[in-house]
Amino acid sequence: MLRETLRKAAGGESLTEGEAERALEAIMEGDVNPVATAALLTALRVKGEAVSEIVGFARAMRRFAQKVAAPPDVVDTCGTGGDAKGTINVSTAAAFVARGAGVVIAKHGNGAATSRAGSADVLEALGAEIELTPEQVSRCIEEAGIGFMFARTHHPAMRFVAPVRAELPFRTIFNLLGPLTNPAGAKRQLVGVFG
Repeated sequence: MLRETLRKAAGGESLTEGEAERALEAIMEGDVNPVATAALLTALRVKGEAVSEIVGFARAMRRFAQKVAAPPDVVDTCGTGGDAKGTINVSTAAAFVARGAGVVIAKHGNGAATSRAGSADVLEALGAEIELTPEQVSRCIEEAGIGFMFARTHHPAMRFVAPVRAELPFRTIFNLLGPLTNPAGAKRQLVGVFG
């Protein structure tokens, strides 16, 4: 199924939004073997991810996400991670600072893939419960003005991608997708990026 898409990406051509969306759908449905998934992620990274590919992947990922009910003015501080420089996790600290200033936070994040510590790692080290259901996160946002959506929990179809990402020694398109796929639909963001 992914063969033509792989040929196109490996040849340095950009995928259309539809091609990218269908490719990630197939991956998230478990229809693509890990070798083909790794090949696609590598091809996209080598040629450079195109806007059409990021948009297509984001659409598919949003569709598979477990949605979280939240006020329309929530802010996300999800970063891209993957700076490969061993820097500290800033997005989680930014969430607490913004909340202290009165901003309602729906923080989306993950554990480290290619960096030293992701948001989930930091929160877990602080003793926070990170494996919350969408309903529990909604309640946190409502009662405390801040909630954390662990990507592994709120994007369960990523289980087909996570082992592949863990084996790749470089950033992938998924580093760019974190800020674009907030399960609470946050339209406002404070975004940190790799440099």
